[in-house]
Amino acid sequence: MKRRNFIKTTAMASVGLSLIEMTAANLNTDKNYIANRPPIHKRTFTSEAVEDLINLIKNQIKDEELSWMFENCYPNTIDTTVDYEIIDGKADTFIITGDIDAMWLRDSTAQVWPYLPLVNKDKKIKNLIRGLINRQAKCVILDPYANSFYKDLSRVSSHNKDIPTPIAGVHEQKWEVDSLCYVIRLSYHYYKLTGDNSIFDETWIQSSKIIYDTFLTEQRKDGKSPYTFVRNGTAMVDAPVFSGTGRPLKPNGMICSMFRPSDDATMYPFLIPSNIFAAISMKQLSEIYKSENIDPVFAEKCLSMSVEVNNAVEKYAIKEHLDFGKIYSYEIDGFGNHLYMDDANVPSLMSLAYLDSKFKKDPIYLNTRKFLLSDNNPYFLKGKAAEGQASPHTGKDKIWPMGIILRALTSNSDKEIVKCIKMLVNTHADTGFMHESFDKDNPKEYSRSWFAWANTLFGELIIKIQQERPHLLNINYSKRPKPNYKKNS
Repeated sequence: MKRRNFIKTTAMASVGLSLIEMTAANLNTDKNYIANRPPIHKRTFTSEAVEDLINLIKNQIKDEELSWMFENCYPNTIDTTVDYEIIDGKADTFIITGDIDAMWLRDSTAQVWPYLPLVNKDKKIKNLIRGLINRQAKCVILDPYANSFYKDLSRVSSHNKDIPTPIAGVHEQKWEVDSLCYVIRLSYHYYKLTGDNSIFDETWIQSSKIIYDTFLTEQRKDGKSPYTFVRNGTAMVDAPVFSGTGRPLKPNGMICSMFRPSDDATMYPFLIPSNIFAAISMKQLSEIYKSENIDPVFAEKCLSMSVEVNNAVEKYAIKEHLDFGKIYSYEIDGFGNHLYMDDANVPSLMSLAYLDSKFKKDPIYLNTRKFLLSDNNPYFLKGKAAEGQASPHTGKDKIWPMGIILRALTSNSDKEIVKCIKMLVNTHADTGFMHESFDKDNPKEYSRSWFAWANTLFGELIIKIQQERPHLLNINYSKRPKPNYKKNS
């Protein structure tokens, strides 16, 4: 799809969503739940497998409001954010994050992740994900330090006053370890599900070796890095301190990340969830190179880095808490300073069991999880509307639905999952969609009405419940009348 047509289509989709939201908000008083999806001819991508799954699951959900929310949220990525075409004989998929006309490496992988199980059922979904793998490889080659990109490689960034100025085609150059991890995550799991090794072409191989080299550089064993980032403004979280270089660090084998998955600057450079994610990713990359006999020597290098990072996490990032025993720190600097908190975005400490099931029975993770859901976590908020994980990205009073969803996705308790779903059903402000965040006391005060990642993640949660705990879909989650929240003018 040509960029001009894509912008036109997504613009129509967003306008359509806004109009439908307004209509649905009025209809909800009478419990008439009409799907908040663009008309079929205005959707950016369609899939029979997705539609079949929506129909299957929504008919198993007793609560009409929850069923309506699932129908709206799960297909939101393909409905509104996809630009798919064939370029130079290869599938190419560009996926905007929603209300921002740019593609994040992290978000794009996360947005299609809940469709990955359908990859062998629907050729269109398979091509969609193949195309995204191809596009991500090109992005990494363009700038491995960048977190987000434009489809038009000649486009000048809207952040062109950042220092250094992003090169053409780059939306923002915030160095986040997890961005490159998500590239590997998508390729690895697509390959494991399909056995399709054709994605490992010269471009992909070049990009994967750039990922390794970038991680190696950012281990900063000599204390140096070519990366700096300066942004003029008043928000302290928008750039690393000390002229964009970050706080002092002591090398320990981990990889420095100047920004978090929220796009906020880190306080200490060794971001623990992202380093755990990197250890997982480098092991996966090693497996690809070894099983496909692409480069056995490079496979060993990747595995060695995975082991080194993991050992460093175990040695330096786990500390004894007075109330919870041994827990994971959120960030450290290598000198012995630790930050204890979490952020709603993935990877987070809460999401470790989502990224790798081995953490579900890990006593240190379970201790950490208890800490995260306590008053000891400065960003775990409790309000009149809900309780949940916040993020410095949106201040001190806003809970992120994504945090509530991750809590449910990583829970082994029916009671806890039910609690999370009730909060989600009662805080979407009658829109039928997830938002970036909402005020802990008034969910009608929310940020980002079009945030595709959160929407699709909500869909993933409901699918997981249908597969593993179908009895929870027989509950009426919106039984109690909602408080009469008023949106401030």
